[in-house]
Amino acid sequence: MRVLFSGRAKRDYLSDALTLLSGWTREGEQIRRTLVMDDAQHAALTERVKVVSDALHLRPEISRRADETQICVGHPDDQPLSEGEVLLAARIEDAYRAVTAP
Repeated sequence: MRVLFSGRAKRDYLSDALTLLSGWTREGEQIRRTLVMDDAQHAALTERVKVVSDALHLRPEISRRADETQICVGHPDDQPLSEGEVLLAARIEDAYRAVTAP
């Protein structure tokens, strides 16, 4: 069963959910994460994120620098974060654990 949140309650709910995502930082209406991984892990993560983001109709920004993958979820134009974007961040965490597991 899904519960609908509105106004301040929705913002509190999203803030609470974000506190459970360690490593993610909030900058305005975007959340960001930097992950240390090699090129093969980056490729695997990108494929997994694509599947989830397509299902949620979202487009995270994923970039690669040296041995780091940087991910940004949200809107640069101050649209509020949605439940879907926080869910995507959680799924990215799951994918990260899966591709970096020994």
